[in-house]
Amino acid sequence: MKPKLCYKPAAAVAHLRAGDATLAALIDRVGPFALELQPAKSLFEALLRSIVYQQLHGKAAATIHGRVLTGLKKHGGPVPAALGKLSDEELRAAGLSRNKLLAVRDLAAQCLTGTVPSLADAAQLGDDELVARLTEVRGIGPWTVHMLLIFHLGRPDVMPTGDFAIRLGFQKLYRKRQEPKPEAIQKHARRWSPYRSVASWYLWRSLDTGE
Repeated sequence: MKPKLCYKPAAAVAHLRAGDATLAALIDRVGPFALELQPAKSLFEALLRSIVYQQLHGKAAATIHGRVLTGLKKHGGPVPAALGKLSDEELRAAGLSRNKLLAVRDLAAQCLTGTVPSLADAAQLGDDELVARLTEVRGIGPWTVHMLLIFHLGRPDVMPTGDFAIRLGFQKLYRKRQEPKPEAIQKHARRWSPYRSVASWYLWRSLDTGE
């Protein structure tokens, strides 16, 4: 089933326009909000992909991810129990580094213990709670969880100040001489709440369009 946003884009854009003239001008230049959520049947599936893709270019990461999924398919698909049936040798042969091997093993374990919740349970948890729980997994930091919240779960009010492109987009849009500190972005972004995810999307698009 196609994932859905947890908010109304039109209401979000109207709120951002009303509270920030500079961002409103960017919205005019970029055009309609068009974030497409990335489907995943579970947080295990989504975070497995995130771990595999870390520090790799798209094509190489896609190849390794595809090999891992092929291995999992033999044992029931992308579920924690299936990972337990793949040997370290098989996962290394798929292209996982030692650190990523340890990370995906820990991800599976944390899913089985319930630290990583099901999608249904995640829907009942706040953003901060999900960040706290998911960063218990080896190799998963706040940035990865923020991307999950925005692009998989469709949460409206995430401000990923740990993202370099967000900081660069903010610096250029608001004509800052130096790269702004996360605290400064968070302070400015109070006027964007409860739709900071949408503002973030426009900051990313500003770099795509050269704004």
